[in-house]
Amino acid sequence: MEMIFLSGFSVFRPEPGMMFWALVFFLTFWFLVSKFGFRPISNYLRTREQSIQDALDEAKKARAEVENMKSENEKLLAQAAQERAVILKEAREMKEQIVSEAQDKAKDEAQKIIASAKMEIDSQKNAAIAEVRDNVGGLAIEIAEQILRKQLGSDAEQKSFIQKLVDNAKLN
Repeated sequence: MEMIFLSGFSVFRPEPGMMFWALVFFLTFWFLVSKFGFRPISNYLRTREQSIQDALDEAKKARAEVENMKSENEKLLAQAAQERAVILKEAREMKEQIVSEAQDKAKDEAQKIIASAKMEIDSQKNAAIAEVRDNVGGLAIEIAEQILRKQLGSDAEQKSFIQKLVDNAKLN
C-alpha cells in the first residue's frame, strides 16, 4: 500500500505544493530551532568557550607561578649555599682564632711555668749556696780550730794569738 501512495511521487521532479509545504516546515523548524535551540546552544558554546579560556588562563597563571616558584627556589638555594659558605668561613676563622688563642695561652702558661721553675731553681740554688757557705764556714772554722790547736799547744800561745786577732780586728 505504501507503494501505491508514493507511486506518483518523484524526488527529482519538484512540485509546487510539495515545495510550499517543505518551505513552511523548514521555516517553522528554523523558527523553533532559532527560538529554542540556537540561543541555548550558542549560550552553551559561549559558556564552554569561556570556561576553556579561563582554564587556559589558569594554566598560564599556574605555569607562571611554577616558573616563579622555581626561580625563587633557585634563589633560595643559591642564598642558602652562600650562607653556608659564610658560616663555614666564620667557623674556620673562629677555629683558627680559638687554636691561636689556645696556643698563645699555652705559650704564656709555659713561659710562666718556666719562669716559676727558674725562680724555684734560683731560690734552691741560693739556698744551696747559702747552706754550702754555712757548711764551708763551719768547716773552715773547725779546720782552723784544729790547725790552731796543733800549732798553739799551750794556753799562753792561745791567749797571745787571740790578743793579736783582737788588735787586728780593731784596726780594720
